[in-house]
Amino acid sequence: MMDGPFKRVTEATYLATEKSDKYRAILRHFYIQHERLREFLFPEEVYNHLRESPYFKNYEMDELHSDLASLVRWGNLSAQQESGKVKTIEEFKKKRFRYQITPYTVEFERMLIQFEHQSDQFGGSLEKSHFERLYQTLLRIKQASSESSEDCAQLWDDVLTYFKKITQNTSDYFAYLRSEDASEQMKSEAFFLYKDQFTRYLRDFIINLQRTAASIQDVMISLPRESMRAFFQKVSQHEENVFRFERLGDAGDRAAELEATWLNVKAWFIGDDAGESQYENVLEQTNEAIRRMTRIIQRLGERSLLHRSRKEDYLHLAEWFSNLSSMEEAHKLSSIVFGLSHTKHLYSDHIPTDDIYTDVWEETPMAHERVPRVRNYREKTRANAAESHLEKKAQTKETYLKRRAYEQRVIEKYLSGNKIELEKLPIIEPFVRKLFLSWIGKAMAKADRTIKTEYGYKVKVELDRSRTIRLQAEDGYMVMPAVTLLFTGKEKAKYELA
Repeated sequence: MMDGPFKRVTEATYLATEKSDKYRAILRHFYIQHERLREFLFPEEVYNHLRESPYFKNYEMDELHSDLASLVRWGNLSAQQESGKVKTIEEFKKKRFRYQITPYTVEFERMLIQFEHQSDQFGGSLEKSHFERLYQTLLRIKQASSESSEDCAQLWDDVLTYFKKITQNTSDYFAYLRSEDASEQMKSEAFFLYKDQFTRYLRDFIINLQRTAASIQDVMISLPRESMRAFFQKVSQHEENVFRFERLGDAGDRAAELEATWLNVKAWFIGDDAGESQYENVLEQTNEAIRRMTRIIQRLGERSLLHRSRKEDYLHLAEWFSNLSSMEEAHKLSSIVFGLSHTKHLYSDHIPTDDIYTDVWEETPMAHERVPRVRNYREKTRANAAESHLEKKAQTKETYLKRRAYEQRVIEKYLSGNKIELEKLPIIEPFVRKLFLSWIGKAMAKADRTIKTEYGYKVKVELDRSRTIRLQAEDGYMVMPAVTLLFTGKEKAKYELA
């Protein structure tokens, strides 16, 4: 089983077993008592609490002891034998225990309660006050040379608190905005009533973010590394004064760890060599949320216009027509309001010019052939005689064979005995280089590095990766490992001329 940070977490076993309902009820009572500063509980107290619920009306004391033993085995509870108030030997033999919840389980229950309150949606918010508080804390750190180690530790704790709230709240809120539920809410008509409030919320955040983040960046840049190291030495000194058994013998450099955390905080606002800052990412996501909301509002507005009554518009037009003095003026108004009557529109995919400012009468005429709109209509065709291309095929074949024969003669020209060493070749033709590279690629996929080429040769490729050569060609050169092509045999190729 793996040890270290990625070991199996047996403390989480109680969350996914057949009796998880009973285990969770037991541990939830332990957690509530722990929050009330009551650490140790006896089985009788737990049993009396469980029997208050109708769900545990058939729950027996022996079953509780068995469940407590399982929770102790998984590390959710720690058992301590109670021997101070024992009156008889029989009571001592029964090993009366009292139980305490472990830190792992406390965090599990705390997280589960948070999930229960949060439901299945992301939380978070865009709190502009956190940036201002972080800025004020950094100003105090800048002047912390005369502060005590306790004050420095408190300032550092404030920095981490505000920074975690900024990162967690913003990431959760943007995840909420991108969730399916929020997207559906934005598309509803009810969102129209709250669009101004939502817009104001995002606008105020982004304005305050731009103003405050710039001040935070200036303070971070102005803090020299030497003064921050002295500051972290004080913080580390204060943490060492807090006695903890697990820290005995730990000689780790705590100040260096604090400085590494500080560099990550700086990178969130300023950025580092790896890429842009997360502050710019938050800024971009806020702008994108505003753009997205604007598009949704525009679509909602267009949708509402489709269903809006045109009664007032028609009454206005009717009054306008009734006030005209002649029928000719009524015809002119009608042509402007309703357009020309009985018009036919022709559509064509032919575009004479790409100039959008060209008028219709300036374009060249074009022919448009109409096709009857009949379901079974087919254009008349005339049977044509089949043409013979034997002569053209023979000519193409002869040209191809001549070209292959020429290439073969060129390859044989570079043969030295039964091999070709690429490093000893002169300036070669581009097609020869491409041919050699294709042979090498095919041979690398073979176990024996041997292939049969299109010229009938059997070629074995020997590759020396310890040396590099310069292969010259008419169109350039390339640097590659030293390669020798060994020609081991030959069969007659189909394209060889007599």
